[in-house]
Amino acid sequence: MAETREIEAFLTLAEELHFGRTAERLRVSTAQVSQTIRKLERRIGAPLFTRTSRRVELTPVGRQLAADLGPAWAAVSSALARAVEAGRGVTGTLRVAFGDAAGGQLLAGVAELFRRRAPGCEVEFREVRPAEILPWLREGEVDVVLAGLPLDGPGLVTGPVLVRERRFLAMAVGHPFARLGTVPVSDLGRVTVLRCALPDPWLDEHAPDAVTRPRAGLQELLTLAGAGEGVLPVGAHLRRYYPRPDVAYVPLDDAPLLEWGLVWREGSATARVRAFADAAAELVREPA
Repeated sequence: MAETREIEAFLTLAEELHFGRTAERLRVSTAQVSQTIRKLERRIGAPLFTRTSRRVELTPVGRQLAADLGPAWAAVSSALARAVEAGRGVTGTLRVAFGDAAGGQLLAGVAELFRRRAPGCEVEFREVRPAEILPWLREGEVDVVLAGLPLDGPGLVTGPVLVRERRFLAMAVGHPFARLGTVPVSDLGRVTVLRCALPDPWLDEHAPDAVTRPRAGLQELLTLAGAGEGVLPVGAHLRRYYPRPDVAYVPLDDAPLLEWGLVWREGSATARVRAFADAAAELVREPA
């Protein structure tokens, strides 16, 4: 039977495909990761990875093992976490991330309700840039993030939709679109569209040539839009929270509503995360 540390090392390397990053996540040396993987391969009797000086890839046996083992390991980890939390109660510290002022205000309200229910648990807020969301979740830097949906990635869990809002375009006040009442989605193909690094299937479909600013935060993107570098798809709440003399906000016509919800890492759904997600859903629930 494989040991726990062998399974953890294998699944982490299968996700990262890089011995150095795997070692960092597991807080061990690269040599220890190599030794652990070789030991597991001897147990199985077949190589799980092909290694060259430039890349690491799963073998067919390794891909099948990762597909079979991943869900089971996540379930075991989640079960153990739930048992520990049940024994302790909802205690400790919950690290919650948000990307803008509206998200921070919403989460502050959720935290207030959450603390009344779980006074033994602290809530720690973190402001996150779009490019940091997936790494922070993957590496355990935060426990839960309020993000635009869908947010797809290996091992991510999405809670219920908390907010739905109309899509707008942010642009320079002198942009031709700024004089319109609404902008047709079809017109996105006629202008430069700015975007952050997060995946957005809707934007991929309607603005496949959008210019990605991998590490830009919201204020940087709004500054670029205000300087005439392009138009920026945003949610309606930015009109209230980020009014700027250089930026005009115009609604997108015939675009689906933008959805926001909580996202966390699979296997980390402890009592703290579940209780916080429940509080969020109750806070935004409309009266019957």
